[in-house]
Amino acid sequence: MGTGVIEKNNHSKRRHTFWVFFKAQLSAQFASFVDFLVTILLAKVFDLFYLYATFTGSIIGGMVNCAINYGWVFHADNCKKTHVAVKYLFVWGSSVLLNTWGTFALTEWLTGMTWVNGLLGYYVDNVFILSKIIVAVLVGFFWNYHLQRFFVYRNHNIKSFLKQYFEKNK
Repeated sequence: MGTGVIEKNNHSKRRHTFWVFFKAQLSAQFASFVDFLVTILLAKVFDLFYLYATFTGSIIGGMVNCAINYGWVFHADNCKKTHVAVKYLFVWGSSVLLNTWGTFALTEWLTGMTWVNGLLGYYVDNVFILSKIIVAVLVGFFWNYHLQRFFVYRNHNIKSFLKQYFEKNK
């Protein structure tokens, strides 16, 4: 009798975890849309260097993502907004750096390959968009989602959280 309750509870937890992940992905997709829109407009319409356009797009997309995640995805109403903002700033700042420099490194590496130039031909100056997509997916899943779920939108004492984390990884 007791195992049925545990199995039902585990199923409910998995379903909730999946739903949170799904909503986080929707939020990330919308924020990425804003990020990419700003980036492409700045790079193609306003002729801004792609690195600066990527940086600006990442900042605006991050602001959109934080606002959506706070209320809709992680329901962090019990967390102080200032605490969330400080933690998000750390995660987001690192994300912006990872996205910007990852896009730059991948773009420079790809454009240095002669077969990429031959394959893309006339459109070789748009390699940064492909690089940005690849880097954004990797950073979004491996950095942003996990840190937002377990760190940013939780009501943690940062000192005890870091102490516990580093003791666990010794």
